[in-house]
Amino acid sequence: MQYLHTMIRVTDLEKSLHFYTQGLGFRVVKRNDFPEEKFTLVFLSASPEGGGDDSALLELTHNWGVTEYVRGDGYGHMAYRVESVEKVRERLKAHGYDLSWGPGLTPSKKGAMAFVDDPDGYEIELLE
Repeated sequence: MQYLHTMIRVTDLEKSLHFYTQGLGFRVVKRNDFPEEKFTLVFLSASPEGGGDDSALLELTHNWGVTEYVRGDGYGHMAYRVESVEKVRERLKAHGYDLSWGPGLTPSKKGAMAFVDDPDGYEIELLE
């Protein structure tokens, strides 16, 4: 068995793409528009071009005309290992975003961590 991707629904695709690509440095791997069904799928990788594993992607699903989703209280967050929380924070700030929590210490007190919320309020944990 191989893990492939996590899908989240987004209300404003361009705003979400700006956040993930410019703010966090993800790259678009594939984009498919389905005009007859009125939705778009965009697959993103957290790995740099040619420098990582694209086996676990983030899929943004944009259902055209939908302006709001209700997330269940069972959803927690996505987590990504980063080289430097502070460098990610600087990149986020340069593109109009900031951390929603932190930086601080992990519960074990052995590393740094922070959280940032995407434009739809999905929490992303950054672990150094």
